[in-house]
Amino acid sequence: MPNLRWQELLIIVALVLLLFGAKRLPDAARGLGRSMRIFKAETKGLVDDSAEDAVDSKSTDQPSALESPSSNSNTAPAAQDSAERPSERTDG
Repeated sequence: MPNLRWQELLIIVALVLLLFGAKRLPDAARGLGRSMRIFKAETKGLVDDSAEDAVDSKSTDQPSALESPSSNSNTAPAAQDSAERPSERTDG
């Protein structure tokens, strides 16, 4: 990024004031500050979560029940077949 002298910064500030106006500028700066604060908090939360996941994965050497193959895998297609077939009703 090139070094900006004070004259160039003054021109940039004047252009921003002309574009947004003096009334809207504080609101825009406030909104930008809130957005940056939220972004910082979310990225910190992501970093903390990934660090906790790394510690959790190192501490558990045994596979969990979700990772082990299920013996009920053969019953799932039968349940789907019965759900797809219309029930037989006799009106009579």
